Amino acid sequence: MLLAEVAQATQRLADAGVPSPRTDAEELAAYLHGVKRGQLHTVPDADFDARYWEVVARREAREPLQHITGRAYFRYLELQVGPGVFVPRPETESVVGWAIDAVRAMDVVEPCIVDLCTGSGAIALALAQEVPRSRVHAVELSEDALRWTRKNVEGSRVELRQGDALTAFPDLDGQVDLVVSNPPYIPLTEWEYVAPEARDHDPQMALFSGEDGLDLIRGLERTAHRLLRPGGVVVVEHADTQGGQVPWIFTEERGWADAADHPDLNNRPRFATARKALP
Repeated sequence: MLLAEVAQATQRLADAGVPSPRTDAEELAAYLHGVKRGQLHTVPDADFDARYWEVVARREAREPLQHITGRAYFRYLELQVGPGVFVPRPETESVVGWAIDAVRAMDVVEPCIVDLCTGSGAIALALAQEVPRSRVHAVELSEDALRWTRKNVEGSRVELRQGDALTAFPDLDGQVDLVVSNPPYIPLTEWEYVAPEARDHDPQMALFSGEDGLDLIRGLERTAHRLLRPGGVVVVEHADTQGGQVPWIFTEERGWADAADHPDLNNRPRFATARKALP
């Protein structure tokens, strides 16, 4: 019975324009019935929970799946999320993968890492987990987001602060090995084209940044240069339509070397990296 209901829900979500209807229908069923997605076939017909159609209707109205279930998966993490905090996206996993490789290649015993605009804490927590001896610092401005960040970083090695990413961590100037950020980067002119899950539910502060979407990244370029030691690396996510634009913010004239763009798992330009030039 449950699998038949899931098939029906899949069709409803597809008709509503949900990008991954089967996955979402299965996730909602698993969430409501307290099992993993791969165990749905083990739920007896008699245990079917009719509230399933309530959560399906919420997803049909394009409420984010993660807001309904209260959880988001990111690399090896399960994070608590909900209204007020940006829901981490799969594209950002490739940003973190590159950052981990870069830190490991540095051969520093206890690398110092800073995550600017941390949101749910996804990037900072993944780095702390996958680079075991790292010292990870994270900053978030929004009090609404921080309610979730604090839950996620509790018991971890991440040092979390509330504050503006542009002025954060003056005590770490010139000492940081890696600065990473998934900042807001959507141009204000693109508002109507943003998926309703993001536009209507993610905090506006986490999405939009000026007419061309690059206002905050321009500011973070100066922050990263201030924080990094010579030879340290910055990694910044951007929109796939901004490939080619962001590396030009990290110019040699401003003290950078090796600025480059990198693709995500779908081979679209997704993040820029640069190295602080040696004196």
